[in-house]
Amino acid sequence: MLMRKVPGFVPASPWGLRLPQKFLFLLFLSGLVTLCFGALFLLPHSSRLKRLFLAPRTQQPGLEVVAEIAGHIPAREQEPPPNPAPAVPAPGEDDPSSRASPRRRKGGLRRTRPTGPREEATAARGNGILASRPGDEGVPFRFDFNAFRSRLRHPVLGTRADESQEPQSRVRAQREKIKEMMQFAWQSYKRYAMGKNELRPLTKDGYEGNMFGGLSGATVIDSLDTLYLMELKEEFQEAKAWVEESFHLNVSGEASLFEVNIRYIGGLLSAFYLTGEEVFRVKAIRLGEKLLPAFNTPTGIPKGVVSFKSGSWGWATAGSSSILAEFGSLHLEFLHLTELSGNQVFAEKVRNIRKVLRKIEKPFGLYPNFLSPVSGNWVQHHVSVGGLGDSFYEYLIKSWLMSGKTDMEAKNMYYEALEAIETYLLNVSPGGLTYIAEWRGGILDHKMGHLACFSGGMIALGAEDAKEEKRAHYRELAAQITKTCHESYARSDTKLGPEAFWFNSGREAVATQLSESYYILRPEVVESYMYLWRQTHDPIYREWGWEAVLALEKYCRTEAGFSGIQDVYSSTPNHDNKQQSFFLAETLKYLYLLFSEDDLLSLEDWVFNTEAHPLPVNHTDSSGRAWGRH
Repeated sequence: MLMRKVPGFVPASPWGLRLPQKFLFLLFLSGLVTLCFGALFLLPHSSRLKRLFLAPRTQQPGLEVVAEIAGHIPAREQEPPPNPAPAVPAPGEDDPSSRASPRRRKGGLRRTRPTGPREEATAARGNGILASRPGDEGVPFRFDFNAFRSRLRHPVLGTRADESQEPQSRVRAQREKIKEMMQFAWQSYKRYAMGKNELRPLTKDGYEGNMFGGLSGATVIDSLDTLYLMELKEEFQEAKAWVEESFHLNVSGEASLFEVNIRYIGGLLSAFYLTGEEVFRVKAIRLGEKLLPAFNTPTGIPKGVVSFKSGSWGWATAGSSSILAEFGSLHLEFLHLTELSGNQVFAEKVRNIRKVLRKIEKPFGLYPNFLSPVSGNWVQHHVSVGGLGDSFYEYLIKSWLMSGKTDMEAKNMYYEALEAIETYLLNVSPGGLTYIAEWRGGILDHKMGHLACFSGGMIALGAEDAKEEKRAHYRELAAQITKTCHESYARSDTKLGPEAFWFNSGREAVATQLSESYYILRPEVVESYMYLWRQTHDPIYREWGWEAVLALEKYCRTEAGFSGIQDVYSSTPNHDNKQQSFFLAETLKYLYLLFSEDDLLSLEDWVFNTEAHPLPVNHTDSSGRAWGRH
C-alpha cells in the first residue's frame, strides 16, 4: 500500500492503477504466460513438464506394466488376436547369443498398440526390453537375457555323461522310458484335448473346469519346461505355437489366484528363462497384472479368487478366509515378475504379505491355515504341513535360496516354523515311522496327506543352511519322513500312495476309508525322492522311483493317456478319467530328474516352484541388488 501514502495520488481502482495502466500490465502478463507455456513444449528435455499438463498416453500391454496404484489395472476390453512369432532355439540349444538383438535408443520406445503378440514378442528379442520402470518415463526397462544366462554356473540341460560307460546304461534306459511316458501323455492330450485345460483319457475329450477363470491350455503351459528339458523338440514347438496363436488373456471368469499363479505364470516364467522367448515373458507380465486386484483388501492379504471380468476380489466372498498355502505361495513368481518387468508393484504385494505374517501372533510359533484378509486375524487354529499349509513353508526356504542366500527374513521364518513343527507336530509311530501330524487347536490328527510328503525334500533342501549342530539332524529327519511316505506306497496293492494315510489302531501309513484311498497322479513323494537322491546319491531313492514308474505304467496308463485311480488298495482299480496337468509338469519331471545327472537344472542355479517350474537363483540381478533385501 505504498502508493496510498504518496501525497496527491488518488488511486483509480483498488489496485492503485488507472485503466490504461491496467491494460498494459495485463497485456504484458498475458504475453509472459504465453511464452512460458510454449517453452514447455518447445524446449528440449521437457517430457516431465509435459506430464503436468497432458494426460498420460495409453500403455501398451506387456510393454509398460501397470502403474503402482494398488489394484489399478488398465482396461483391456479385447486382446488382439495372436500371430506366430519367429522360432525359438530348439531344446538343447542353450546359448541364444547368436540371435540378432536390436537395441532401442533411450527414450525411443514406441507406444502404439500392437496388432498381436508377434509385434510384442519381436519388439526386443534376445536381450529383451519391453517394460518401462514405473516413474521413469522414456527409459525402457531392459532385461539382459544373455547376461542372465552367463551367470548360470551349469549348462541348463547339464553335461551329458559318457554314454559308452556300461554302468550308466540302465539309468539311461530308465530315463528314456520316463521320456516316452511324457511323449505319450503329451501326444494323447494333443490328439484329444489340445487347448483344453486337461485331458479326459477314458472319454477321449478335454476338460476345462472352473479354476482358471476362462483361461485355457493349462496342460500346454504346464508342459513347456518339461518338454524342453527332455529335449522333445517337436512337441515343445507345438506347445510354443499354441501359446503364440491361441493363448488369449481376454477372459472374464473367476479364477483361483493360487492355481493361475503356480501353473500359468510359473510355467510362462520358466519357459522364458529356459529359452529367452519374449512371448512367454510378455504373457506372464500381462497375466500377472490381471491378478493384482486380488490384493485390494484392507490388509493386503489377497483373496483366493479374483474376477477377471470386474477386476475385483468379489464381495460375495467378503466373509471368507484366505488360505495360508495360497497367499503364501506367490513370492517366487511375483519377485520374478518384478525382475522381468521392472515394476515394483509385484514385489511390494508379496513383501506386504510377509509384513502381516511377521506382525501377527502365532500360536506356539505355528501358522494356522486360515487368515481373514479383512481383519488380519487367524480364523481358526488348524495347522497342517499338507493341504492348506504346505507350499507356504516350501516358499520360505526357496525364497532364501532364490535370493542367493540374502533374504534373511525368509530364512529366519522358515527355521522358526520348522522348529515349531518339530516341537508340536512331529511324531514317531509304534512301528518306527516318522510323520508330521495335523494340529487342531492343540489336538492332533495322526495322519499325513500325500501333499505333506513334499516335506522330506523340503527339509533336505534346507538342511545345508541350518545351524551346524542341526544339519545332520535335518538330513536324517528328511530321510525318515521320505521313508514313511514310501511306506504309504509300498503298503498298497498298486504300489501307489493314497491321498491320506493314518497312524492309529495298529494300522500305520494306510488310508482308513475309501474317500482317502484315491491317487490322482500326484508328484510329492517322487519329488522328495529326487531331492534326497541329489543330496545323498543313495541308490534306494532311484529304486523307489522306478517302482513308482512301473506302477504308473501298470495301473494309470490307458489307451489315450494317464489317469488317476479311485482305490490304490484294489489291484483292478477304476480310473478317474483325468490326466492332471501337474502330472506332466511335476510327476514326470521329478522322475526324469531323479534318473539324470545333478547338473541338469542344477540346484545351484534353480529352484522349483510348487508346480515344479524352475526359476533361476539370483546370483546377481540386473540392477546389482539381490531379491529379498529390504
